[in-house]
Amino acid sequence: MIKIIADTTCGLPLDMLHQAGIEVLPQIITFGSETYRDDTEIDTATFLRKLRGSKTLPGTAAPPPALYTPIYKRILDAGDTALVIAPSAKANGTFRSAAVAAQEFRTDRIHILDSKTLAGGLGSLVLAAQEWAQAGLSIREVKENVLEMASREKVYFQLRTLEYLHRGGRIGHAAKLVGTLLHVIPILTVNDGEVDVYNKVRTRRQAMRTIVDLAAETCRDNPKPYLTVSECDSEPLLSQITRELRAATGIQNIPKYTVPPAVVVHGGPGLIEVSCFAARH
Repeated sequence: MIKIIADTTCGLPLDMLHQAGIEVLPQIITFGSETYRDDTEIDTATFLRKLRGSKTLPGTAAPPPALYTPIYKRILDAGDTALVIAPSAKANGTFRSAAVAAQEFRTDRIHILDSKTLAGGLGSLVLAAQEWAQAGLSIREVKENVLEMASREKVYFQLRTLEYLHRGGRIGHAAKLVGTLLHVIPILTVNDGEVDVYNKVRTRRQAMRTIVDLAAETCRDNPKPYLTVSECDSEPLLSQITRELRAATGIQNIPKYTVPPAVVVHGGPGLIEVSCFAARH
């Protein structure tokens, strides 16, 4: 049996992951000398309260290799195979931590994939991998499917400010926008695991309309678009964009997720993300 291992950057609710039988590890949030696991010790609402009261920008760390060790051991002892689906290795150290922990076991039954994404799109990949594993596909087939699906993701997001990306060192190719935000509203995306600029518009309303139109085009005549919306501290915008996506795509059940603290550290409050996957050809 293949056991899927995720972490909190996938943005899926912890109870959903547990009920699905998916192992989940935390990211580590730091405020000065204080550290918190974002699965049991701090949630997004608590994180936002601390963020607003903090004079310095918090930090993040990937789950240490030691947290993977007992999970790998339990899976291997049961005769199963482990598949870690990690967030983008260019934006997060989880892939490396999982790989370091795997070296201890010297086995070909631990597999680690760089999804080159995070948040809603990563969540969709994790759930799809679990479906394929439960359907009895081989580890080779599941890995191939995950990587092929990841290559089809279309992800667009808005931020209130680039300050968090810039100060946290995760700004990627969007660095060229620093200092220009008085004049444009950027629509950001992820290319090859890095934040990039998809387009620049004049107003937030234009940005929302553009994102809805792009998602609707991807979902058209697409039996499995895996459309999701994720947000942090932007509930009114979430409700509005969800209504517009329903009208534009005809999809009524659009999963809505809360962006986890480890992503908010780098995106900031007010983040909203739309992820979907182009049809397979």
